[in-house]
Amino acid sequence: MTHQTPKSDSATLDVANDRAQIDRAIEGVGASLERLAYDKASRFAVKLSLQEALANALNHGHKDLPPSVPIRLEYQITPDEVRISIEDKGPGFDPATVPDPTLDENLERPCGRGIMLIRAYMTEVTFSKGGNRLSMRYLRPDDKSVAATA
Repeated sequence: MTHQTPKSDSATLDVANDRAQIDRAIEGVGASLERLAYDKASRFAVKLSLQEALANALNHGHKDLPPSVPIRLEYQITPDEVRISIEDKGPGFDPATVPDPTLDENLERPCGRGIMLIRAYMTEVTFSKGGNRLSMRYLRPDDKSVAATA
């Protein structure tokens, strides 16, 4: 009997500002990535980006809301790509106003690092017009080039 890799995995979750719920959401995405045979580097990139996006939504978007107010996490993982959207119920923001954390004058400031990491690891990152929905896309690296040189 042969074991087949699933074709895709998806879910929609409401995540409150609770460490256990956040960890379960990240672990669920990680388990899906493993089931679909993503390599360690890809799993790291997606999980780190998800962790940063959840932290931003909860710590910034929901900073004036009760911890029980959830954010919406949607994901779809296929053998070729990962799509993740996170929507908070906060007032939104303009990503263009976030300071560049790599500039000398911002090195001591804690803001902007999460967005920088997300943009570095994900293939595509978009924010809604209102600034309270982040959509990320990760394209699985082409392993054929590695196999051809081995």
